[in-house]
Amino acid sequence: MRKTVDRSTFDRVIVPTYAPGAFIPVRGRGSRLYDATGRDWIDFAGGIAVTSVGHAHPRAVKALVDQGRRLWHVSNVLANEPSLRLASKLVARTFADRVFFANSGAEANEAALKLARRVASDGEAKGGKRPAKPRRFEIVAFDNSFHGRTLLTVTATGQPKYQEGYGPLPEGIRHVPYNDLAAARKAITDRTCAVIVEPLQGEGGVIPARREFLRGLRRRCDETGALLVFDEVQSGNGRTGTLFAYEQYGVAPDILTTAKGLGGGFPIGAMLTTEKLAAHFTVGAHGTTYGGGPLACAVAEAVFDIVSSKATLAGVARRHDRLVAGLEAIGRPHGLFAEVRGMGLLVGAELAAPWKGRAKDLVRLAEDRGLFLLQAGPDVLRFAPSLVIPLADLDAGLARLRRAVGDFLAPPEGKPGKARPRR
Repeated sequence: MRKTVDRSTFDRVIVPTYAPGAFIPVRGRGSRLYDATGRDWIDFAGGIAVTSVGHAHPRAVKALVDQGRRLWHVSNVLANEPSLRLASKLVARTFADRVFFANSGAEANEAALKLARRVASDGEAKGGKRPAKPRRFEIVAFDNSFHGRTLLTVTATGQPKYQEGYGPLPEGIRHVPYNDLAAARKAITDRTCAVIVEPLQGEGGVIPARREFLRGLRRRCDETGALLVFDEVQSGNGRTGTLFAYEQYGVAPDILTTAKGLGGGFPIGAMLTTEKLAAHFTVGAHGTTYGGGPLACAVAEAVFDIVSSKATLAGVARRHDRLVAGLEAIGRPHGLFAEVRGMGLLVGAELAAPWKGRAKDLVRLAEDRGLFLLQAGPDVLRFAPSLVIPLADLDAGLARLRRAVGDFLAPPEGKPGKARPRR
């Protein structure tokens, strides 16, 4: 018999790097989460844009169980069939020729930035000898970005709060304002080995890149010889209504990273690149014990087949329109939202001036009303539901949000942030 645990158990036994919600889900089905009492929450968070096909999707479960009966792990001293099938599908559907599998978005970005520096270093090596101090090693990143929690990727992240207490940080990384092409062009020089950018910033407030911005970055990288890296950890795998967001901009990167929705909840990440660049990662130059394991790749292949289908991608566009219309209808009578923005089913609703800094309060009240969602900074509600969320659940979630907004704008007994009973 399982020992009973509750939220207080977290405070006793887990390193306090997180502040989880009050309820503990014990199962999920489709777009709903359930606690031990059977109470349900409609999931508009999607595990931070991870559960791309919802919870316990039958095809993903079958892939996991079938592969679990065959082969779990062999490390990368041997190839395995699921990883080869998944890599072949990624190559067939993207600009890329080669794939490197990792376990997370941070690892995928780490691999991308290491590859960029390796390419630059190989270009400067003469007679097989590398210079002690390479000339081309700088990385240009952008304010408000998020690229991961390793020391290199957290340095590339354009939010100082994630870097506090971890110095000295790796050198050679500079940040410029997002969507500011003039500043980017000035920063990208013949000392730049890579430019890393999110086509759609997630953690930074759900902010899409402007088309001219990404196209200008491509041109400037071509002029200087820098590599263009698209971080599609959060925006990839059908999240924006195309398999990857870059397709909507008409700009192909040299390297692309992805994770989150790729495994639908099973940890996996990937770095995609061209044949020419991949050749710089020779045997032993980089690696990971678990990356590309059979279990992860079997599940990811099943998820990929769903999210890459024409039906799913068309459905994302329809759900985007329905979600945005619903949010605008909720916010318009009160002037609650300054802007509703995003792509596909990664949508941000920015709170207007009177409610700046209070996204956390509204998220908590929504949880009290049976809706689970996220924030992206102190001012933005972030919505990242399953790409195949039933329309009935989408509408029901919006109805619960409407009730939470009522609590937020007119809290009982004049007590800000205190929720009414759920029903």
